[in-house]
Amino acid sequence: MKKHNFSAGPCILPQEVFKEASQAVLDFNNSGLSILEISHRSKDFVDVMEEARSLVLELLGLEGKGYKTLFLQGGASTQFLMTAYNLLQTKAGYLNTGTWSDKAIKEAKLFGEIVEVASSKDSNFNFIPKGYNIPKGLDYLHLTSNNTIFGTQLKDFPSTDTALVCDMSSDIFSRQMDFSQFDLIYAGAQKNMGPAGATVVVVKEDILGKVNRQIPSMLDYQTHISKSSMFNTPPVFSVYTSMLTLKWIKKLGGISAVEELNEKKAKLIYSEIDVNPLFEGFAAKEDRSMMNATFRLLNDDLKEAFDAMWKEAGINGINGHRSIGGYRASMYNALSLESVATLVDVMGDLERKA
Repeated sequence: MKKHNFSAGPCILPQEVFKEASQAVLDFNNSGLSILEISHRSKDFVDVMEEARSLVLELLGLEGKGYKTLFLQGGASTQFLMTAYNLLQTKAGYLNTGTWSDKAIKEAKLFGEIVEVASSKDSNFNFIPKGYNIPKGLDYLHLTSNNTIFGTQLKDFPSTDTALVCDMSSDIFSRQMDFSQFDLIYAGAQKNMGPAGATVVVVKEDILGKVNRQIPSMLDYQTHISKSSMFNTPPVFSVYTSMLTLKWIKKLGGISAVEELNEKKAKLIYSEIDVNPLFEGFAAKEDRSMMNATFRLLNDDLKEAFDAMWKEAGINGINGHRSIGGYRASMYNALSLESVATLVDVMGDLERKA
């Protein structure tokens, strides 16, 4: 039985992407070679890389606006370092909304002064700070758009003259917005775009080259721009599968069409959390994530029964992160409304049996 996969990442991807990628593992483009063994310098793969990079800008509405797409390695965790290495000359601001922004702050402190413009750490990150002041003289302001562990999501982004950097690892391509407000976006592939192994970076070229430190080649965005993401051997399979997923999003109607489905899924599960007396949500209602619904049982005596019921229903990956416990339903782009309905039915069944 195919599972209803709510895993936080690596996560669910479209079935048609799995099928095409699995065929490419056996024979890519009728070449007699696997996608896993072709040369990354071959025309076949260079075409894949170029299409993937182009699709990112097309879907985000950033074509012809001075941005470059990079497919790199090392995950968002390496971007915590690279962002500061390339952009932080004296002082940067960080909005601290979760574990990953906390880690980003730690890395950035190696390069200059870091100002936490606001933080929800004292409340175990169950809300997004608002009404904060952005200091003058920042090299950039760093935000994390969605907080996978805690189930919070930024609904609005500050209007500022300061360069905006955003970690969109867990909600990129999930909702429409004006992406040109950001000067640098980065995201691990393994949530909404592809398998683990690739990290997409979208950077506005005119913000680079302004720090006076020497940057190691592998950590310099300009190195990778100059080599079209081919400075070293790229994660071939992850880039290829990401390209297939980006094509799937485009075929659905782009980000706006995906957002419409994501809103339906989020409304379905949050409605159940709010009306079912056995459960409560973790995140503040106004900051709830469309991608990651965090919730818990009010009576731990029901945990064994609930766990047995959702496993019997073919549900996978809803245990909450150890930081907050409870449950977490990650509803990335490829998750069907049917899967969310299955989980909601189980929650309702538990109420009726309790």
